[in-house]
Amino acid sequence: MLSVGIVAGLLVGSTNVMQEEVSAKPVKPTLVVVVGAPGTDAYGTSFREWADRWVAAGQKGEANVVRIDGSDEKPSREILKQAIETTPHESPLWLVLIGHGTFDERTARFNLVGPDVSATELSEWIHKDQPTAIVNCASSSAPFINGLSGKNRIIVTATKSGSEQNYARFGQFIAEVIGDSSVDLDKDGQTSLLEAWLIAARRTQDFYSENGRLATEHALIDDNGDERGTRYDSFVGIRPVKTKEGQRLDGIRANQWHLVRGEFERTMPAKLLAERNDLELAVFKLRENRSEYREEAYYRELESLLVPLAVLYAEAERSAK
Repeated sequence: MLSVGIVAGLLVGSTNVMQEEVSAKPVKPTLVVVVGAPGTDAYGTSFREWADRWVAAGQKGEANVVRIDGSDEKPSREILKQAIETTPHESPLWLVLIGHGTFDERTARFNLVGPDVSATELSEWIHKDQPTAIVNCASSSAPFINGLSGKNRIIVTATKSGSEQNYARFGQFIAEVIGDSSVDLDKDGQTSLLEAWLIAARRTQDFYSENGRLATEHALIDDNGDERGTRYDSFVGIRPVKTKEGQRLDGIRANQWHLVRGEFERTMPAKLLAERNDLELAVFKLRENRSEYREEAYYRELESLLVPLAVLYAEAERSAK
């Protein structure tokens, strides 16, 4: 995210002042935390602790929180389907899956208490236009990218393939940091889903390295709808810099998602927040395609985006007063 200080400097000499009245606050997100079948008591204890951290972060972020842990009489699958389908379509949906997964070379499933659920089924339940982040902390979770990737969707998985079937520790590390402002890499006063994923993925790999063990999980993120996840070592800071040939860059949308928002973003009107996100995406795409521009044309295009962005921040500051 661009800092307020940088873009505010572009306002010098600008006479383009936004006149439209904006006041509506952003819609509250919905956080659905699902604890799957544990298999053993030890796993069950860990999974509940991870879920507790997500719920605490959701409550701190003033989200509408739904927890599904198999303690109800109805099967978890039915409760999950109802929770997703009854979430307002305009509400950003965070869906967190904590537990084990399986893959039979054709279909990956998340193990629920009762009948399991596949990525295809989740995709059918989630409204196609609803902004959604799915965080699958289970083993064999990578195929969920193929089944769920799309417009306005961010998919995080604990593994890079369905064949990584061992117990996944990634869920522990992302649960520890999702509500922790100390891992705010871009220093904007809040921890984004991208930042939490980057830190968690790195700590997961550090666990295996420090214990002299072969890593059996490699977390991925996809937020551009191309069904091809990106690993954490493709980033420098929060900026993606390495991809496979022909692969588009992931990360910018995930960096706009905050379960616990900073004070400035909490006060930003919904309309300005949406416009800010669109402008940032445009800046990201311009930088991604910089090689296609001559230097003068590139900076002219960049200025045409940064000046409105600076004006937008100024308007947001006035609205907050």
